[in-house]
Amino acid sequence: MYARLTTFEHATAIDETARQIIERGRPEGIPATELYLMADRESGKVVTLVLFETEEDMRKGHETLSAMNAPGGGFGERTSVDLLEVVGRLSA
Repeated sequence: MYARLTTFEHATAIDETARQIIERGRPEGIPATELYLMADRESGKVVTLVLFETEEDMRKGHETLSAMNAPGGGFGERTSVDLLEVVGRLSA
């Protein structure tokens, strides 16, 4: 499993932007299996975690996502993107 972890700073419309993303569903060109949206409302920081089955899927998704603007503008500016292999997982 692989992950794309993206950090946004200066978010101004966290709930509205998250709702729009969820309602739109997965865009074409992003073969993800899961998406998590996490926020620190006090600091205006948002982190997205997108999971992929294969490294090839992650690279394809990364290419598509990198070409897109910050979601709805409400998540502020994208400040970092990391592409990672998931080396462990524990579900409660």
